[in-house]
Amino acid sequence: MTSNSNPSFDELRWVIEIRRTLDEELEEDSEVPVNIYNVPKTLMATKPDCYVPQEVALGPYHHWRPELYEMERYKLAAAKRTQKHLQRVKFESLVDQLTKHEPRIRACYHKFLEFNGDTLAWMMAIDASFLLEFLQVYAIKAGRVLTRVSSRMSHLVDYAGTKSAHNAILRDMVMLENQIPLFVLRKVLEFQFLTLDQADDMLCSMLAGFGEDLCPFGMMKDLPQIHVEEQAHLLDFLYHLIVPRSKEPSEIIEVENEDESKEGKEESFGDSNYVQQLFQIIWNLLSTCTQGPIRLLKRLLLSDPVKVILKLPWTIVSKLPGFSILKQPVEDIFFSQNKEENKPENGNNIIKPPLIEEIAIPSVSELSKSGVRFLPTNGSISSITFDAKMATLYLPTVSLDVNTEVILRNLVAYEASNASGPLIIARYTELMNGIIDTKEDAQFLRERGIILNRLKSDEEVADLWNGMNKTIRLTKVPFLDKVIEDVNNYHTGIWQVKAGKFMKRYVFGSWQFLTFLATVCILWLMALQAFCSVYSCPRMFNVTKDE
Repeated sequence: MTSNSNPSFDELRWVIEIRRTLDEELEEDSEVPVNIYNVPKTLMATKPDCYVPQEVALGPYHHWRPELYEMERYKLAAAKRTQKHLQRVKFESLVDQLTKHEPRIRACYHKFLEFNGDTLAWMMAIDASFLLEFLQVYAIKAGRVLTRVSSRMSHLVDYAGTKSAHNAILRDMVMLENQIPLFVLRKVLEFQFLTLDQADDMLCSMLAGFGEDLCPFGMMKDLPQIHVEEQAHLLDFLYHLIVPRSKEPSEIIEVENEDESKEGKEESFGDSNYVQQLFQIIWNLLSTCTQGPIRLLKRLLLSDPVKVILKLPWTIVSKLPGFSILKQPVEDIFFSQNKEENKPENGNNIIKPPLIEEIAIPSVSELSKSGVRFLPTNGSISSITFDAKMATLYLPTVSLDVNTEVILRNLVAYEASNASGPLIIARYTELMNGIIDTKEDAQFLRERGIILNRLKSDEEVADLWNGMNKTIRLTKVPFLDKVIEDVNNYHTGIWQVKAGKFMKRYVFGSWQFLTFLATVCILWLMALQAFCSVYSCPRMFNVTKDE
C-alpha cells in the first residue's frame, strides 16, 4: 500500500527536480529571502474567504484550482496584448528570460513548487501580463497611458472602481498566497520599454495609484519615494507603505496567551480576592479609629478569648454553602497574627508575568463618558497618541470599504509570517477591536471623522473590527502599549469610574457578599442591643434623655 495521498504526484519528476536544484549554483540569488508564505492555519480557520482567491489565481499556490481556471482566457488575452507591445521580440523570449531567473523565483516562495522550470516561467509571464494590464488603470489615472484596456477586459477593469468584478480582483491581488515577485513585473515592463528607468517610472506610477486606492489610511499626500527594487510584491509594498522599513533591527517580544477571555475574568466578581480586598479596606478604616466604642470593640474582637470562641464554630460555618467565600478574608483579619509568626523570613514573592487582560482598554462609549475626546489624524498607525493633559486620544483616519477587511487580514498574516519586529498592524487591530464593541462606538468614531464608513451600516463596521480578534501571537509594541497604558490610567483615575467599579465588583457582583453583609448588620444590631442591656449606652455616648 502506498503512503502517497496525492494520486497525481510524480515521484520521478520530484527526484529530478530535487537533484537539479541541489546541483545548481545560485550565486547571488542564494540570499533571496522568502517573502510569499502560506497563511497560518489559525488565521485561515477564522475566515477562509479572506485568504483564498475567489476570482483569479496569481502565482503557483492556487494555479490549478478548477473554479479559478475560467480566468485563464483573460490572462491569455492579456499575454497577447503584451506581445504586441514588446520591442521587436517574441513573447517566448520573455519566457526564456524568466527561465534564467527560475532559482530566484522559487526562492521567494515558502512552499516547495512542484512545477518544472518551463511551466513556472510561462505561468509567471502570463500572470504578470494580466496583473500589469489590470494595474495600468492607475497609470491611466496618473496620465501615464500605456494602452487602453481591451474590450475583453472592460467588464473586469473599472476606472471608478465601482464594478464588483473589479473589487473582487483587487481583493485577490492583495492576498498573501496570491502574490508574484515584483521583479517579474519589472522584467516584463523592461521588454516593453527602451530602458529600465522608463520601466521603473511606469511601475512606480502604477504602485502609487494602487497604494492610494487600497491603503486604508489617509496618508497618501506625503507618499515617500518608491524604490521598486526594495519591494518584494504588491502586499509587501502595501505593508511598508503603512509600516515604514526600519533600518535598525528590532527585537520581537512575545506575550504568552494565558487566558484569551478577559471578560470572563472581569465578570467573576464573586472571587474571594475581591471580598478579601473589601474586608481589608474596611478593617484599615476601622484600624485608624481609636475613639469611643470603636476602641473597645477592637480590643474585644482581637482578644484571645474571643479568637478561641470564634475559631471552633468558624471552622464549621466556613464550610457551609455561601460562606466558603468568606473563609479566607475573615481568617486574614482575625487569625493573621499567627500566620505572620509562622511566615519564613527569607520568603521571596514570585512576580508573575502580566496577563492578557492588562492590554484591555475601555470602549469608545466608556472613554467618552469619562471625558476622553477623540480626534483624527492624517498619518498612519505611528500617529496614534494620547494627550493626558487634554484627555485626547488621536487616531488615524481609516477608510472602510468592501476591500478593507481582506486587506487588513492579509497584512496581519504577512506581518506574522515575515515580521522582523513588533506586529504593529496586528496590535492596531487589537486596539480597534478593544475600543469598538457596538455600532454606537463605530457611529461615534464616524461622527468624529476617524472612521470613513463606505460600508452599509455602522453595525458592519463594528462586526469588522470585532471579527479580527485572532492573531498569531501577542507582542509588545512600545508606542501603542504606552498609549493603551496611559488611556487606562486616565480612565481608572476618574472617581466616577472608581466608584462604579467598586459597586460592580464588591456589591452587585456577589450575592454571597450581600448575604454576608445582611448577616453582619443583624449580628451588629444584636450585639449592640446586648451591649446596651449591660452598659448604659446613653451615658457612654453622652446622650441625655429629655425629661
